Amino acid sequence: MTLAQYLAELELELVVAGEEAEGLSFVYRALNELSFTDFVLKLQAEVSQEDRDQLKAIHEQLLAHKPAQYIIGSSDFHGLTLKVDERVLIPRPETEELVELILSENPESSLSVLDIGTGSGAIALALANGRPDWQITASDLSGDALALAAENAQSCGLNLTFVQSDCFDAISGKFDIIVSNPPYISEADKDEVGLNVLVSEPHMALFAEEDGYAVYRKIAEQAGDYLTEKGKIYLEIGYKQGDGVAELFKKSFPQKRIRVLKDQFGKDRMVAMDNG
Repeated sequence: MTLAQYLAELELELVVAGEEAEGLSFVYRALNELSFTDFVLKLQAEVSQEDRDQLKAIHEQLLAHKPAQYIIGSSDFHGLTLKVDERVLIPRPETEELVELILSENPESSLSVLDIGTGSGAIALALANGRPDWQITASDLSGDALALAAENAQSCGLNLTFVQSDCFDAISGKFDIIVSNPPYISEADKDEVGLNVLVSEPHMALFAEEDGYAVYRKIAEQAGDYLTEKGKIYLEIGYKQGDGVAELFKKSFPQKRIRVLKDQFGKDRMVAMDNG
């Protein structure tokens, strides 16, 4: 039996279980550091017992709805390779768009930035990598998440300040930019979340009270005390939350410009606030 035939058998079982078939080869290639060409050549060869054992182990974890990135132990984000495990959400491509927006609109050096709910550190580290002169503070309610973010900062060779805080509770000072990708899924929308996400990723980083608006409301009500005069806010949002989040910030910042911006798939994904 060739490797391709063995993969096809296991992939069929994944599809029946509601998982993506591509996850198996994705993890296998990553763990073995195979280029696409090497992988294609190996597909035609007889499958070894070593490969059978490894693929079966990967397959069992995927059947248990463990995300591929957790099995690999890392995830690529905006040119960085970040360690990820069950302590943090897996960074999404849409969040890279938020980073790109911030970098494109803020060419200045020496800005101060606060990232609320940093998780793996993805946003804060990508900004630090793109703007080495910025002073960036990364906060999270979870001490476990902050520990992992600190590991990622060290492995990436980037310097951040880490603060354990529920929104602004332990934050001091003023910032030119406040950014957040907070928990924003409503319990009512749980059916829209993939099974591997529900089973494996931390719920405190996924779900929020008040139909998903709780953290946005806290930021809107409290951020004024932590922004510089020309300070800006950038947020990732759920695709149904554009108007609702915009209204929260219009109420707290009536003089500011509020924009709802779409992601690469044409869905509302970001809210930006500035002086216009």
